[in-house]
Amino acid sequence: MKEIKNIVRSRAQESSSAVEKLYITMRHLFNRGFYKPMGVSGETLREALLSLRPEIYGTIAEEKVELNGLLYVIERLPVGIEQCQFINLTSDEGYSKSHFKAIVPPKRRRNCYRIDDEQMNIEITRGRSDIYDILTHLTFIFIESHKIKNRILIDESGEVTRDWQKLEEAVYQDKKLTLIDKEKTISHAANILGRTFSEVLDIYDAFGTAEKPDRFLHIIYWLGKLAIEEAIGNEKRTITFSPILRERLGHHIHGEIWATNIKEVLKQNQLLDRPIHIISANMHSVMNSIFATHVLKTKFKDQTDFFIYEELSKSGAHDVRNKVEEFAKQYGMISLPDFSGTNIDVQIFDTAKIDLKKSAFANAKFGELKPVLIVMDYAFGEQAYETIDELLKPFQETKDKKVFMNVASVSIMGKAGILQGGKGDIMIPSAHINEGTGDNYTFENELTKEMLEGNNIDVFAGPMVTVLGTSLQNKDLLKFFHESTWGVIGLEMEGAYYQKAIQSASKIRKSINQDVKVRYAYYASDNPLETGSTLASGGLGTTGVKPTYLITIKILEQIFNIQ
Repeated sequence: MKEIKNIVRSRAQESSSAVEKLYITMRHLFNRGFYKPMGVSGETLREALLSLRPEIYGTIAEEKVELNGLLYVIERLPVGIEQCQFINLTSDEGYSKSHFKAIVPPKRRRNCYRIDDEQMNIEITRGRSDIYDILTHLTFIFIESHKIKNRILIDESGEVTRDWQKLEEAVYQDKKLTLIDKEKTISHAANILGRTFSEVLDIYDAFGTAEKPDRFLHIIYWLGKLAIEEAIGNEKRTITFSPILRERLGHHIHGEIWATNIKEVLKQNQLLDRPIHIISANMHSVMNSIFATHVLKTKFKDQTDFFIYEELSKSGAHDVRNKVEEFAKQYGMISLPDFSGTNIDVQIFDTAKIDLKKSAFANAKFGELKPVLIVMDYAFGEQAYETIDELLKPFQETKDKKVFMNVASVSIMGKAGILQGGKGDIMIPSAHINEGTGDNYTFENELTKEMLEGNNIDVFAGPMVTVLGTSLQNKDLLKFFHESTWGVIGLEMEGAYYQKAIQSASKIRKSINQDVKVRYAYYASDNPLETGSTLASGGLGTTGVKPTYLITIKILEQIFNIQ
């Protein structure tokens, strides 16, 4: 009998196992209804995250506190969450009608409510991916808080270091810190965090707000304070899931309201029987590609189209953006801000009302019925399935009458991580693979690598992996996907979910045309295999403008039959 050798698992296999464990554990804790992240119930989640060591969380497995990862997470969680012992994940349960003021994190669209000094409620209206995102972020900051506690707590009686005492004094000071006091406190904070003075100084202002320039110190203080209370007073932080959230999740409640609103507007404007092209993109690139060059031709005389798009993308360009939007609304664009809780705004373009001769698409060729464009803002993870699945269903016009929409194409343009190349490059997927399960979706992509080449931007084509969350990017696992026969070129969060919904609607339910055209293209927001190029290293700035518009224009050229 052949002897079985000792099999050593590779880091990629360990990471894959950790992702699976995170996914299963989070679903189990959700079904359970509550857990204590730093207690026994949260142990599996902590161990899996420490085993995975996602790139975005940098030095999570080391003793020193991870600063870039902390900034990334804090920008995606509500202000003040570091002070709360109790975090309650709820559905949309009417808090918007109360005296509670909604707190919206700067980099994630979700409503949060500070109930009292100890409790923060976070509204989940975008599906399971939102829960995975929040739980991994919270697990990370709680792990970091215990690192702070380990460096400041001298003994079990609660005696703390002098550095901690000095930090506490600065935090409870009523007036704004002077430069000298600020630098003294940073020196103490650096000791507590296991970081150099310059490392803390470099990131300090990024945490600050106009009202709270010294917010960094407050965050570190409250993380450490609650961790000490957990260790000494056994006052464990607790995450709960409301009964209504547990009851509603997975039933497409918000997605159904969202999709019905869109179909009602199509009906009111007699657009239901026209060819419909759905585009998942941002709320500016389609509008600007069609209208901006005509509206702003005198203001930006002799400038290229891409120069105009870049000007429109600048942070202070509200006036020119509003000018384009007002013009678009007069000529065929209907704006639908979201009130369903999905946080997905929509624009509807009736091309019959647009004079394309005055646009970059003067050669557009239409049949008898002119197309209608439905542009939806980015979905978040699994929410992509919920929204597109509901949108592609027939419209229940009356109790006895269903109207099947003539969906001619679905185009997805998004941001993604790239595994070869750098920020701003373009990826054209040939298939989507679901991380953790290996489920895969192949399709005929109407966009090709050749169509986008020759614009001084690198273009890559191949399969892409749909990940559980951007915060779970792991170098070893991604390297395996990239270098093995999977040949993955990039990673994103929604592709497999979109394709799952499109396939079931076209091939199984037959609620839309079986030959519906699909287009997928992504531009790179980060390269998780390159240190210093992960999402925690900051945004794209104007680097993302050219690929965004290049992809948008290619999608519109195909819809408008321009060869």
